[in-house]
Amino acid sequence: MKSIIILSIFLCLICIKTALCSSKPEEDEDLKFLEQEEVSNVEASDDTHHYGIPNDYENYDDLEDNELEHSDEDGSYDAPVVDETHVVVLKESNFSQFIEKNKFVMVEFYAPWCGHCQALAPEYAEAAAELKEVEVSLAKVDATEEAELAQKFDVQGFPTVYFFVDGVHKPYPGQRTKDAIITWVKKKIGPALYNITTTEEAERILAAEEKIVLGYLESLVGSENEELAGASNLEDDVSFYQTAIPDVAKLFHIDPEAKRPALVIVKKEAEKFNYFDGQFTKSAIAEFVFENKLPLVTNLTRESAALIFENPIKKQLILFATSNDSEKVLPTFQEAAKAFKGKLIFVYVELDNEDVGKPVSEYFGVTGDAPSVIAYTGNDDAKKFILDGELTISSIKSFGEKFLEDNLKPFYKSDPIPENNDGDVKIVVGNNFDEIVLDESKDVLLEIYAPWCGHCEALEPIYNKLGKHLRGIDSLVIAKMDGTTNEHPRAKSDGFPTLLFFPAGNKSFDPITVDTDRTVVAFYKFLKKHASIPFKLQKPAPEKSKVSDAAATHETSSNDVKDEL
Repeated sequence: MKSIIILSIFLCLICIKTALCSSKPEEDEDLKFLEQEEVSNVEASDDTHHYGIPNDYENYDDLEDNELEHSDEDGSYDAPVVDETHVVVLKESNFSQFIEKNKFVMVEFYAPWCGHCQALAPEYAEAAAELKEVEVSLAKVDATEEAELAQKFDVQGFPTVYFFVDGVHKPYPGQRTKDAIITWVKKKIGPALYNITTTEEAERILAAEEKIVLGYLESLVGSENEELAGASNLEDDVSFYQTAIPDVAKLFHIDPEAKRPALVIVKKEAEKFNYFDGQFTKSAIAEFVFENKLPLVTNLTRESAALIFENPIKKQLILFATSNDSEKVLPTFQEAAKAFKGKLIFVYVELDNEDVGKPVSEYFGVTGDAPSVIAYTGNDDAKKFILDGELTISSIKSFGEKFLEDNLKPFYKSDPIPENNDGDVKIVVGNNFDEIVLDESKDVLLEIYAPWCGHCEALEPIYNKLGKHLRGIDSLVIAKMDGTTNEHPRAKSDGFPTLLFFPAGNKSFDPITVDTDRTVVAFYKFLKKHASIPFKLQKPAPEKSKVSDAAATHETSSNDVKDEL
C-alpha cells in the first residue's frame, strides 16, 4: 500500500514538472525584437495642465497651473522685480533658531520657477513691511534648495504657507494678497474687533484698507458687540470695526440718525457699499459678509487669481470680451451678478490681455473676439457650459439659475475629426472619442498629451514604435489625444502625458491608469496583462543581410544589363 502511495506521488510530481516545462511563462517570452533601438526610459511627467494661472484654473489648481505658467518658460511673462527687504530668508542652518526667537512667524515654502510663487512675491513683501510694525516676521524658504526642510514640513506643492505661534505651525488658508494676509494675521495675534473713536482714525482706515465692515452700535460693549466679534471670527479675510460716534458713522455712509445697530461693508469696487438689514446675530452677519465681500465681477489677472481659485464658492460665470466691448457688456454682467451673491463667482477675462486672455480663452475653447459667457463648475469636475444668444441681464440671470439647478448641457472642446486616421497610432479628438476609445470590441491604450510637454516629446518615438508593432492586432488600438484642445468626460488627466487603458467590454467603468516604465517592452507587458481580448504578437520576419541584399542587387543589375544587351 505504501509503495502505491509513493508511486502515485512520484507520478504527480512528474506531471506537474512536465506541465511547468511545457508552459513557458509569459515573462520568458522572447521580446528582444521589441528592445531593438529602444529609446531610453521616460519618467512620468509632473507637467500639470491646469487652466493656466494656478497648478490649481491647480485644471482652470486643472489654471492649484499651467498654460499661463508655461508662458514663463518661453519668456512671455517676466516676474516683476520685488523689494523683499523685510522678508527673511531661512535655510536649514537658521530655521529652528529663528522660529524659537520670534513668537509670530509666517513662512512661505516656494520654488523659483513656480508662477504662483512669483505672483505672491510682491503681495508677501508688502505684507511683510506692514506686519513688521506689529512684530510679526514673514520669511521664505527655497524648497528646491532646502529639500529636507520642505520634506520635514510635508510640503506637497507651491507655495505652501505656514503660520508659527511659539514654534507651533498651522497652514495659512487665506487668499494670496497683501490685505488678506495682513487681516488674517492680525486676527490671529490680536482682537477680532477694533474700535474707531475718532474721525481721524476713520479716515486713515478708509484710505488704507480695500474692504471694511463697520458696526454702528449704541455701546462698544454688550450683546451687540459680542455678536459682531463672533461674526468677525468667522470671516478671516475682512477687517471688522465698531463705533458709537455719529460722525464716524457718517464717514462710512451710515446715516448718523439710523436705528442702531447698523452695519455696512465698504469696498473699493464698482459696488462700494452693502447695507445689512437682517437680524443682528453673528451667523446672519457672517453670511451677509461672505455674500458681499467679493466684487460683483472679478477681473482675472495673476494677482486676482487667488480670489477666484481659493474661494469656497467654486462655480463661476465667466465673461470673455475685449477691452473695447467690455464697456458695453460689463455693466450688464455686473447687474446680473447682484442676483447671485454668495452662490456664483462672476469673472471677467479680457481677451486682448496678453498675459491671461489668450491662454484662458484657449483652455475654454473660446474663439474670436465676440463677447461670450461660459459657466464653469470649478476644478473638481471642470465642466463648461456656453450661453447661447444675446447677452442681456435677463439671459445671463436665466443661464445662471439653470447652472445652479444643474440644468445645462456641458460643452467639450474638440479638434476637427481627421479625414485620414490610418496611422499606427490613431488620432482621437473630442468628437470621435466615443467611436474609437469607447468601442466595446477593442482594448484601447490612450495617451493624453500636450504639444508643449517635454515628457510627451520624449515619449513619442517609443509610443509610435509600440503602435507599429501592434498595428496588426485587430482587437487592440493604440491612440493619442491632444489634451489642450480636446476634452471628454471619460478622459481625465492629472498631468501630461497621462496614459489610460480602456479594456474591451468594460467601458462603463473608469479606465486603468498606466503606471509602468515608459518603454515598448513595459507597455507590451502591461497590455498583455490587462487586455480583455488575448492577443499574440508575431515576430517580424528577419531582414536579409546587407551582403545578401547587395548580392541580389548586383545579380539583378547584371541581368538587367544582359536583357538590355
